[in-house]
Amino acid sequence: MNLIDTHIHLDFNAYDDDREAVLQRAQQQGVQWFLNPGTDIGTSQAAIRLAEKYDGVFAGVAIHPNSTASWSPEILATIEQLAPHPKVVAIGEIGLDYYWDKSPKSVQQKAFEDQLALAARLEMPIIIHNREASDDVIAILRQWVPSLATRLKDRPGVFHSFSAPPEIADAALELGFYLGFTGPVTYKKADDLRAIAARVPIDRMLVETDGPFLTPHPHRGQRNEPAYVRLVAERLAALRHMELEEFANQTTANAVRLFDLKGVLE
Repeated sequence: MNLIDTHIHLDFNAYDDDREAVLQRAQQQGVQWFLNPGTDIGTSQAAIRLAEKYDGVFAGVAIHPNSTASWSPEILATIEQLAPHPKVVAIGEIGLDYYWDKSPKSVQQKAFEDQLALAARLEMPIIIHNREASDDVIAILRQWVPSLATRLKDRPGVFHSFSAPPEIADAALELGFYLGFTGPVTYKKADDLRAIAARVPIDRMLVETDGPFLTPHPHRGQRNEPAYVRLVAERLAALRHMELEEFANQTTANAVRLFDLKGVLE
């Protein structure tokens, strides 16, 4: 079995004391590959350094919506300089976050649109952060997707840690996006989220931890880590009446296709 944790912040200081052990535990659970998205310039650079150090780690580079308050053309230019690295496979995570008041909505939208334009120009998929901003995210993406090159239109990106209503899932899927599911799908009261996950086309699903956040049951309240993506996969496989290995193989193939991952299935 070969699982991919398609969203894990391995560069965060929560892992500074035992990063090697964290990766070893993940591998013992069948998690062989990891995608570490950036959230600002520093974390994007750190993600690349980890990808250079570990064969199984890939990187995304971007400015997270909560880090966009000082958005500028110079910041965009720096992201563009980082993106051609051979182990950078996505522009992300980008999007809108109206839950936290860390950056004005207008600035978030400008940063989102600028990074979308960059992704289109570089023909790279995106990793979307969407928190309480679904209508604006979908409206912006509906303007963006038609601009994409043919090779990107069927794999524009992923709605990371999907938690929006079912109509947003439908809109995202219609636009060609994948949906990523994290620890909350294992929570006792997450029936609505599981109902969405049960009907997402199997070839559009990804599994994630978003570690060190969103720890799945039964470890909720503790630090999340990539080994626990197996718990997410187990819950989703059971939900869809699939064997774990079959589900893992399918979601791994999905990630390889979306992010054009070199060497994972070779």
